[in-house]
Amino acid sequence: MTSANPEIVHVGGETAGEIAYRQIRRDIVFGTLAPGTRLRLDRLKDPYLVSVSTLREIFNRLASERLVVAEDQRGFRVSPVSQGHFREIAAMRELLEAHALRQSFEQGDIEWESQVVAAHYKLAKMEALIEAGDTGHTEAWKRYDREFHAALIAACGSRALMETHRGIFDHYLRYQIVAVIYRGEAASEEHRQLMECALARDASTAAAILARHIRACVDHTLDNGLLSA
Repeated sequence: MTSANPEIVHVGGETAGEIAYRQIRRDIVFGTLAPGTRLRLDRLKDPYLVSVSTLREIFNRLASERLVVAEDQRGFRVSPVSQGHFREIAAMRELLEAHALRQSFEQGDIEWESQVVAAHYKLAKMEALIEAGDTGHTEAWKRYDREFHAALIAACGSRALMETHRGIFDHYLRYQIVAVIYRGEAASEEHRQLMECALARDASTAAAILARHIRACVDHTLDNGLLSA
C-alpha cells in the first residue's frame, strides 16, 4: 500500500525527500535549474512532490555542497558561476583525480580494466555523435564522461577520496553544461589515451594527460568567452 503522504512514500527503500534531493541536485548540475535561479519553495514543492519544510531541508543540504546559496530571509538561489571558481574547481579536480589515478592503477584488477573499457566505449560513441553535429545528447554525453573518469579511479581503495572527487567533478560538470564545452577530437583522443594508460598501468603519463585535458578545457572556455567573469 502506498501512503497518501508524499513525505513517507518509499520507492526502492528511498523516501520521497531523498528522491527529490537527487532530482534537484541533478537539475542543478545539468543546468535545468540555471545558475542564479531563485528557488521558490511554494512553486517547487508540487513538481518535486515534497512539502515546503522538506524542500527547505534539501536546499540547506545543497547549500552545504555549495550548489545552492542561502540568502538569509530571502530564501535560496542556485549558486552562481564565475571564471575564478571554475579555475579553483578545475585545480581541485586535477589534484584529487591524479592522486586517485595512481592508487587505482596500482590496485586495479581485470574486472576494473573491463569497467574502464566499457565506460570508454560508451563515451567514445557519444563523442562521435557530438562530433558529427548531433547536439541532442548533451546530458548523456556528460553522464558518460563522468562515468568514465569515475571508472578510472574506481580501484583507488578510498571511498572518501571517491566521494570527494565526485562532488568536485559535479561542480566541474556544471560549468561544462553551462558553457556547452566540447573541444572536439582533441578531448576524445585524450580520453582514449587515458584508457590506454589505465590498461598499461602508466600512472605518470595518465597524470600528464589528465592535466592537459583539464587545463585545455578551462583555457578553451575562457579564451572563447563561454563563461562570463
